[in-house]
Amino acid sequence: MKVKIKDIAAGMSNLSVEGKIIEKDESRKVNTRYGTKRVTNAILQDDTGEIDLVLWEDQIDSVDVGDEIEIENAYSTQWKGKLQLNIPRKGKISKK
Repeated sequence: MKVKIKDIAAGMSNLSVEGKIIEKDESRKVNTRYGTKRVTNAILQDDTGEIDLVLWEDQIDSVDVGDEIEIENAYSTQWKGKLQLNIPRKGKISKK
């Protein structure tokens, strides 16, 4: 389902979103049930708004600030009161 950022609500899945990375934090290590993993937050922007984008492991190195990207099979969650977009293993990020 192709959506604009303003139309994303927590709990949605199978989302396709296009946008531009306008900010990307330094990666940090976190302990998960799968072991220690690298994670970072980025901000994805389209013509309707912005959303926090969570990037794990290889996803972190696949995009940089300024990149126009397309995300497939993403899902949305709420963390500490903020909406965020997550890309599972079956998800895909591609540069436009």
